[in-house]
Amino acid sequence: MSKFLNKEEKQFQEKLIKISRVSKTTKGGRTISFSVLAAVGDGEGNIGLGLGKANGVPDAIKKAIASAKKNLVHVSLKGNTIPHEIVGKWGATSIWMAPAYEGTGVIAGSSCREILELVGVQNILTKIKGSRNKHNVARATVEALRLLRTAEQVAALRGKEVKDILS
Repeated sequence: MSKFLNKEEKQFQEKLIKISRVSKTTKGGRTISFSVLAAVGDGEGNIGLGLGKANGVPDAIKKAIASAKKNLVHVSLKGNTIPHEIVGKWGATSIWMAPAYEGTGVIAGSSCREILELVGVQNILTKIKGSRNKHNVARATVEALRLLRTAEQVAALRGKEVKDILS
């Protein structure tokens, strides 16, 4: 079996995070178009984020989802939470995430909650600092999730045993 994700076989859930009407002023007047930020995830640790722009909303949505499927990232999870605390940064946004006990739920705001649900995280604590712009929060969340490592992965990288890492 190959290491690469087979995008056609997986069933992805799709969520639209933000739809914006944008305009460009030219010599002939204003040109209106739409910008869509979308996320796709399989609930098993894979997440993708994409941006699409087009003159119509349906076309922009299709482009955003296609872009998100191209930009898939695998997230290391520990059960239904994350393995350790982490801070993700993007632009003026900083997001702190910490693992939580069973039954806590997803304590998150803005687009962070939608992304964590798509990944398959069910118990987590988060805090957004700085800008709460939906684009920045979404990118900072994905960046933090991308940086997560399990104890087994860290041990393999260092050429040690898991018990040596955890002690």
